[in-house]
Formats: sequence, structure tokens, C-alpha cells
Amino acid sequence: MASFSTTATVDDPRISLGDDGILPPARGGGDGGSGPGLPDYATRLRRARLGLLVALTPILMLFVSFSSAYVVRQGLPTLDPRTNALVRDWIPVTLPKLLLINTGVLILSSVFMELARRQIKRLAALASAKSAPRVSVVDPVKIPWLAMTFVLGLVFLFGQWEAWRQLAANGFYVATTPSSSFVYLLTGTHAIHLMGGVLALFVAGIASLLRRSAATRSIVVDVTAWYWHFMAALWIYILCLLEFAS
Repeated sequence: MASFSTTATVDDPRISLGDDGILPPARGGGDGGSGPGLPDYATRLRRARLGLLVALTPILMLFVSFSSAYVVRQGLPTLDPRTNALVRDWIPVTLPKLLLINTGVLILSSVFMELARRQIKRLAALASAKSAPRVSVVDPVKIPWLAMTFVLGLVFLFGQWEAWRQLAANGFYVATTPSSSFVYLLTGTHAIHLMGGVLALFVAGIASLLRRSAATRSIVVDVTAWYWHFMAALWIYILCLLEFAS
């Protein structure tokens, strides 16, 4: 009795087509992406900026609530336990002149941060152009704007510490008066958030030392730059609030 068997061999594996009979698009690759199947540079940058916007929203709401409490508290009297009478206990705080110098330092650092953002963006564009055939480009002069911004950020934080010491020397501590409490609250909260920007600058520097792709470094610096600009604008707002709304 004869038996029959069938065998099948696959000589060339093929990718299955989609419902429309079209191969799925391949994204990424090259210096502008992170590998096959990953988003390109423009998509990654757009997502990073959107994530930054989401992160900045609660920070903005926090300072809006502080500002509202600061303005409302100025007009609220308190009960004096000795006389059982309502008294005004809001004593305006004379801000140290050092805060004006700190403002100039932060504005200058914001300018350097913007120059760093534009520089790394040009480097990313040049890296993409170099990968194209028969394209010759000349590398621009690299100025360490990022490192200069990092140093100025540390100078600003040190200046804030010195300003707090001057306030304490003048007799204004955290719990001295409601007005001094708000001064420490607003400036201290801003300093904490600025430390996050300094940490982001450090991460951007590490990415450069580790020879990450120009596209990746450009995205990190771009997001850090917009965060830094936000911190600079927020500080100017806080200084005007403390100076003119008292």
C-alpha cells in the first residue's frame, strides 16, 4: 500500500501586506530618528514640547494661587489677642538690591540659553545634511553657550541665597510677618523650580559628552531652553508682584 506525503518549503519569507495591499510605512532611521519604526525628529520634538507644556501648566497654576493669596492677604486684618481688636499686621518688606542683579543674571542666562538652542539646532541640521550624498558643509564655530548658561544659573541661585541672608540680617525671617513669609515662599518656590532647569542643563551636557546624536541633543536642549525662558519670565513677574503690589 503506497502512502503519499506533501512537503512545503519556504524559500523567501515575505512581509504580509496590509488590508489595502500596501506595505506599512517605515519611519525613523538616520540621524533624525532613533531607529527603524521610531518617530522622526520633527515628531519627537513636537511630543517633547507638548510634554513640557503639560508640565508647565501646574507650575503656572501654583504661582497664580500664590499671587492671589498674596494680594488678598494684604487687605485682611487679624485679631490681636491682647486687645481683642482687628489690626493690620501687613508690614511691607524692603527687597534687597541684590535681587535686581540676580534678575540681570537670569535674563543674560536666558539669552545664552536661546543661543545654545539655536546652535544645537543648526548642528542637527548639518548632521542631517552630511548624511546626504554629494553634500559638503562647513562646521560652524562652537561656543559653549550651554555651559555658560549652567554657570549663570548657579550664580543666580547663590545670589538668591545671599538675598535671603540679607533679609534675615534686616530682621525679616520666614515667620516674622505675613509679608516676609510670602517673600520667602515665592522666591523659594521659584528657586526650587529653577534647580530643575539647572539639572536639565546638566543632563544636556552629559548627553553631549556621551556623543548622543545631534537630533537627541537638540530635543533635550530645546525643551530645556523653553523651560528656562519660562523661569526667567516667571521671576520677572514675581519681582514685579513683590515690588509694586505691596
